[in-house]
Amino acid sequence: MTLETSTFAKALNAGLRQAMTDDPRVLMMGEDIGRLGGVFRITEGLLAEFGEQRVLDTPLAESGIVGTAIGLAMNGFRPVVEIQFDGFVFPAFDQITTQLAKLTNRHEGALSLPVVIRIPYGGHIGAIEHHQESPEAYFTHTAGLRVVSPSTPGDAYWMIQDAIRSNDPVIFLEPKSRYWAKGELDRETRSAPLHASRVVRRGSDVTLVGHGAMVTTLLQAAALAEAEGVSCEVVDVRSLSPIDYGPILDSVRSTGRMVYAQEAPGSTSVGSEIAATVAERAFYSLEAPVLRVSGFDVPFPPAKLEGAYLPDADRVLEAVDRALAY
Repeated sequence: MTLETSTFAKALNAGLRQAMTDDPRVLMMGEDIGRLGGVFRITEGLLAEFGEQRVLDTPLAESGIVGTAIGLAMNGFRPVVEIQFDGFVFPAFDQITTQLAKLTNRHEGALSLPVVIRIPYGGHIGAIEHHQESPEAYFTHTAGLRVVSPSTPGDAYWMIQDAIRSNDPVIFLEPKSRYWAKGELDRETRSAPLHASRVVRRGSDVTLVGHGAMVTTLLQAAALAEAEGVSCEVVDVRSLSPIDYGPILDSVRSTGRMVYAQEAPGSTSVGSEIAATVAERAFYSLEAPVLRVSGFDVPFPPAKLEGAYLPDADRVLEAVDRALAY
């Protein structure tokens, strides 16, 4: 094992480069991803290395970008599409949900659509409307799509390669507030399978579950709780569709209590689904109701108010206290 320190963004860049090196059918498409290297510089250097035939700067037309990617996939390529910001994906929503997600089933499995759609999502960057949204529930609700979200540089490096190798379409959600965060990267040992949940901190009193940038918040909350004598186990979901419930259920059966946290609004969300499933499958192990901490059911607010909207460690700890009070 050879460990290095990398930012999330550079690990993603390295994963994309490796995927393009391994398979000449892999190509990149998106707005300003070539010469600029993308708004967040995730594709920086790829144009110079692989050329304009494989790193394509596209017009500002998300529906056209995804539609073109579908056509390329039908003809043997493995396109990776970058949506510049989360809120920009909606012009392509029709292509994603009525075509990309359905064509394999429509062809009774005879046609594969290996398309990866990269979407920077979530808050904590002080941006404006349409730049800090969490649209994951739209895609997890759509049959035919795989939906994943790494939270560490190591996962970013390996999961983007696994997503590109998948013969099914993958919505690859990148927590943009984590782009500059540093962590360990092992380029020799795979972190975990693409669709596996993972325990990232052991504990005995309460299970904290989340995905994307919220995993860091949960780890912060667990550290603060430990100082008060409360032991929290933290589970990183990683894959939102399909969901690997094994580690989640094992943890809840051990602790008897669970809190799910997410940046997205709470109603009909990923957190709602996981809470309901845990209540169904681990009911007799629960000592308290499954509690959820989320963004509020309103449009994402102006940047000055994002701190009041987004869950933080204090809101998670308040839920932990309520769970322990039962």
